[in-house]
Amino acid sequence: MATDSMEIDDSLYSRQRYVLGDSAMHQMAQSSVFLSGMGGMGVEIAKNIVLAGVKAVTLHDTKQCETWDLGSNFFIRKEDVLSQRRRVEAVCPHVAELNPYVHVDMSFSALDDNTDLGFLRRYQCVILTEARLSLQKRVNEFCHSQQPPIRFISCDVYGICARVFCDFGEEFEVFDPTGEEPKEVFIQSITQDNPGMVTCMDNQPHGLQTGQSVVFREVGGMVELNGTSRQVSVLSSHSFAIGDTSQLQPYTHGGFFVMVKTPKMYRFETLERQLCEPRVLTPDFSKPEAPLQIHAGMLALDTFQEQHSRLPNTGCLQDAEVLLKLTEEVNAALKSKASVNTELVRCLSRTARGALPPLAAAVGGLASQEVLKAITGKFAPLQQWFYLDAIEVVKPLQPLSAEEFSPRGDRYDGLRACIGDSLCLQLHKLRVFMVGCGAIGCEMLKNFALLGIGLAKSSGEVCITDPDLIEKSNLNRQFLFRPHHIQKPKSTTAAEATHDINPDLQVEAHLNKVCPATENIYNDSFYSSLNIVVTALDNVEARRYVDSRCVSNQRPLLDSGTMGTKGHTEIIVPNLTESYNSHRDPPEEEIPFCTLKSFPSVIEHTIQWARDKFESAFVHKPSMYNSFWQTHSSAEVVLQRMQAGESLEGSFQVMKLLSRQPTQWEQCVAVARLKFEKYFKRKALQLLHSFPLDTRLKDGSLFWQSPKRPPTPLEFDLKDSLHFAFIVSTARLFAGIYNIPYSERDLSEEAITRILADVKIPEYRPSEKCIETDETARKPDQIKMPLSSEEERDAITHLEQAIATDRVTPERLRMSPLQFEKDDDSNGHMDFVASASSLRAIMYSIEPADRLKTKRIAGKIIPAIATATAAVAGLVALELIKVVGGFGFESHKNCFFNLAIPVVVLTEPAAVKQTLIRNNIYYTIWDCWTVFGHEDFTLSDFMNAVREKYGIEPTMVVHGVKMLYVPVMPGHSKRLKLTMHKLIKPSVDRRYVDLTVSFAPEADGDEDLPGPPVRYYFSPDGETP
Repeated sequence: MATDSMEIDDSLYSRQRYVLGDSAMHQMAQSSVFLSGMGGMGVEIAKNIVLAGVKAVTLHDTKQCETWDLGSNFFIRKEDVLSQRRRVEAVCPHVAELNPYVHVDMSFSALDDNTDLGFLRRYQCVILTEARLSLQKRVNEFCHSQQPPIRFISCDVYGICARVFCDFGEEFEVFDPTGEEPKEVFIQSITQDNPGMVTCMDNQPHGLQTGQSVVFREVGGMVELNGTSRQVSVLSSHSFAIGDTSQLQPYTHGGFFVMVKTPKMYRFETLERQLCEPRVLTPDFSKPEAPLQIHAGMLALDTFQEQHSRLPNTGCLQDAEVLLKLTEEVNAALKSKASVNTELVRCLSRTARGALPPLAAAVGGLASQEVLKAITGKFAPLQQWFYLDAIEVVKPLQPLSAEEFSPRGDRYDGLRACIGDSLCLQLHKLRVFMVGCGAIGCEMLKNFALLGIGLAKSSGEVCITDPDLIEKSNLNRQFLFRPHHIQKPKSTTAAEATHDINPDLQVEAHLNKVCPATENIYNDSFYSSLNIVVTALDNVEARRYVDSRCVSNQRPLLDSGTMGTKGHTEIIVPNLTESYNSHRDPPEEEIPFCTLKSFPSVIEHTIQWARDKFESAFVHKPSMYNSFWQTHSSAEVVLQRMQAGESLEGSFQVMKLLSRQPTQWEQCVAVARLKFEKYFKRKALQLLHSFPLDTRLKDGSLFWQSPKRPPTPLEFDLKDSLHFAFIVSTARLFAGIYNIPYSERDLSEEAITRILADVKIPEYRPSEKCIETDETARKPDQIKMPLSSEEERDAITHLEQAIATDRVTPERLRMSPLQFEKDDDSNGHMDFVASASSLRAIMYSIEPADRLKTKRIAGKIIPAIATATAAVAGLVALELIKVVGGFGFESHKNCFFNLAIPVVVLTEPAAVKQTLIRNNIYYTIWDCWTVFGHEDFTLSDFMNAVREKYGIEPTMVVHGVKMLYVPVMPGHSKRLKLTMHKLIKPSVDRRYVDLTVSFAPEADGDEDLPGPPVRYYFSPDGETP
């Protein structure tokens, strides 16, 4: 972010702006941060806050690079270890490279109990990692005592346990605790009472909490409420009380309310005071005592370090007992306490010297978000401790010998201390397929590199695929990419960057989508060569497809996703859990066609309308035009066929486009002016002609009442910047599709004024056409609609005139369809959508949206920030270790978090369901019955084979949408004698088909019973016949 001009570089920060907002972004760009400790946690935080765009970061560390660091710090290289560089010197240039707007410097001065802390006054936030508790307390006391206080955060990760502590001072004001966008909710009724009760239209949930305030707008009758703010008391999910309304005029109709965001004050205590009575966040409700148990264990570990000047030795039973005794002593002194968890303390002692990189990534993501909260006042801060353990990763490994965990002198020693050598070797051999190399993909690859997943020397491999090229907006969170990578493929670039972190990794990069069209590449033999599949996708449809392939091929799938500060992870393991497709989110509510066309009520409607106009005029129509002339190359032949009465699909629309085709810039401007007249004046006049303001419905209520808004016709005014923007952007887009050149001078106000002076606006005459008001009505398909005889005559006339005037040239029979590109401000696409949406909003008295919000809605942009992507990737990589280790169901965790609130919820995955067919015959989603056939194998043979092998009689056999055998269908009984080959007609290389088979019910009259898919192989050995 350019701090001097305070302009936000939208091309870099656009996705993050939607998460934090401009006020917080400006605040960050003026803030300096001190970060001590360049271990696994420290480098994660450094990465995330520099990507976010603070003003300056000082990285502090006093240690030298060791081989050990290669397994936890992704910015330290082998040559740094060999040349014995300081860690901070190795890391600093890599961190600085992440964001040109952030000043990154370093310090390796001693920071201890004797250091003068005055230098910290120039920072707004101080973060300590890898610091002794005594130093944390001293620095915290100093920060807390300053005016204003310096925000203080300390983070530690020792083996399987991690903690974060926050102290933002006695009083810390947050201007937006949740970050949720206030919704406009329409009102059904307001009672004239004490207290008055507000009911939402259509029982819509209001999402309010008692004590919050709302402001009212456009209320009919009880007009005194308009513009006022009232505190609410919630009565139900769709009603609330607002105090005394008994003296106000009675409510008649309409209106809506919006929640008012009110700042909230948070109070923090110092670390010293919080030690005995900690306020903790509970992430896993299946073990609610865990945070306090880890609190005691980690405080005991601090004491162990103070006493012994070292951490417990890996696998040393004596050290484990000392730590256990210390934990019991610490726990006895705590005011808030839980019983000592002996198993947890022993695991902590054994792994304390070790490092689990994914745990540092997950907790580092959360800690980084707290840094951003500290300097911006955006989102509710953590109060005041967060603890997370990964005991499920090491619990099953306890019986292993101490030798398993001892160091070997390589980069994996830290990991080995936690999970043992055998599991490390399994990770090295792993064959992983990751779909997507965006933000989550980059973070996952970093975790793979640190964990040593897919090493060439162990015959392992990480195969990645992504068809996208790198754009500037990706650089804000896809941290493997740099400015010089823009317009290069994500997958190959990410593969090279991963190789830099760990040169032993075998990464194969593809540029393919994973979809039915690429099943020849990602076929069954491809999936059968894999151990695990990871998705790093941004859409549900692709996830569903990959999930179906994993279920079909019995492969584990690790899925995750983020939206702003929210994230989820889902673990799918064959025969243990349900799959992604086992649950379906409700489909997104579509905006009714009539609402978009004639009755918008909120800004989302006008933005979608503008986006649809762009798609129709500049994408769909030019594509249809080109398609028509590619099918019918001769205009004369088309004319003959039309004159002969033949109906050609799309002919009317195509001839209309041909007859109105502009050939010079001036005509494009004229078309734009006529579009303004049509969209923003005539549309309003026509609606008010069809439905005058006093129109009433059959029940006597007004037609024009909330949520319907009557339109006001707009008078064109070139001096209005919005009107001018619409004309210029529309003219440019028409020039684009018709391949008409124009210069920069043609876009000037002077040139446009001169052209418009000659444009004649035809007189408006209202029509008597029917306007759709039914919200369930769908948009008609213009091309498929039958033509009237008048339209057919018009099409013939248009074509005759075009041929007669020599306008049917190859150039004029080709248009250039556009592709909506939201991130290129020079192309005029967003100019058109933003101006058209705002003009329509003004016409309907809707508050227009700024360009940023319009771009997000029109471009369906998913808000994104590096903190959340780092956290989900870390959580997924922890689950990956469990899957590779073959751990049981109870070890696995799904997660949902919202770093804004903050809330982290870990839950067990959904256990696989068993479905009863009958007679104790069950199946699950993972089951696939098999039948092996041969060339002469008949449908009757198939039915018998199923009955003999699985003990149940098939009644119906379906292949895809084709019914192979349904007894009630005429002629189907004859099919029993036909061969499966003849019925299915497989392609030459097809080995099998999956058939849907139903079974006879126990009682007559009941429905047929479903079963698992039956995989029919065309040959006895299952190979290609």
